[in-house]
Amino acid sequence: MYRAIVLNKTENAVEATLEHRDEQALPEGDVTVKVAWSTLNYKDGLAITGKAPVVRHYPMVPGVDLSGTVEHSDHPRWRPGDCVILNGWGVGEAHPGGLAEKARLKGDWLVPLPEAFDLRQAMAIGTAGYTAMLCVLALARQGVDPDQGEILVTGAGGGVGGIAVMLLAGRGYRVVASTGRLQEAAYLKGLGAAEVMDRAALSSPGKPLGKPRWAGAVDTVGSHTLANVLASTRYGGSVAACGLAQGMDLPATVAPFILRGVNLLGVDSVYTPMERRLEAWDCLARELEPDRLAAATTEVALAEVIPLAEKILAGQVRGRAVVDVNR
Repeated sequence: MYRAIVLNKTENAVEATLEHRDEQALPEGDVTVKVAWSTLNYKDGLAITGKAPVVRHYPMVPGVDLSGTVEHSDHPRWRPGDCVILNGWGVGEAHPGGLAEKARLKGDWLVPLPEAFDLRQAMAIGTAGYTAMLCVLALARQGVDPDQGEILVTGAGGGVGGIAVMLLAGRGYRVVASTGRLQEAAYLKGLGAAEVMDRAALSSPGKPLGKPRWAGAVDTVGSHTLANVLASTRYGGSVAACGLAQGMDLPATVAPFILRGVNLLGVDSVYTPMERRLEAWDCLARELEPDRLAAATTEVALAEVIPLAEKILAGQVRGRAVVDVNR
């Protein structure tokens, strides 16, 4: 038997419960992992509360992230005792996920734990940090260098935004952090932000073009915020978009693209090819400071996840929430 959070859909709602399951409930896969840590991401919050159609079928174990130790393997790359990480691949949506004490997965989805991190630190990074690094690498490939001007990070109080602030500051960029929680200014400056701005300046309908300010940006919010960021990006600048906390719409015009040559870079973390995953985790291992990461991390037990889901959607969770699935 193993414990897991299980989602079931009724006529009117999604119900989340903490259950004991038999190992026969594990899905098909060639690697069985004894899970040590998972996380609670924004997408997990949507799945657990049923506030967006994230889950493809029910019952479902949520959790897009996990770290743990291989217990059994029929895959040539993995042996019992190997420490592994999983991010994405539809896990927690179409395939039972990481908010459980055990998981059975495809070995091709797994990444080896970098030597720089332990299993808990890997989940303090999780999909949020891995996505943040994908955004940073996308900006770098587009030629956005620290000497070109300020970089904006929206939704900086969340997991992706906070780690993006850390990574960009560590690479020498002058980072401006946008947040709806100005009381967190000291926290964000501790992560490396040079300036903190109120998200209200970006979240309402704006003009097709604004005063050019940003050399680049990481946007985790979407909707009017992303439209305003694009409108204020400097000539030839780039915006890496990876989130939809404000909405999936993009009420913008083509003006930033055809008058300033702005680049909108879509960043997906779920189905990113393995080569880029390994590159991102290698960069995280070299660039992310564990002490600074610890300041942005809250630890919770598996039993605490369900009530926390509403809070993460309401923007009441600062930084990263790591889940000890064994307590």
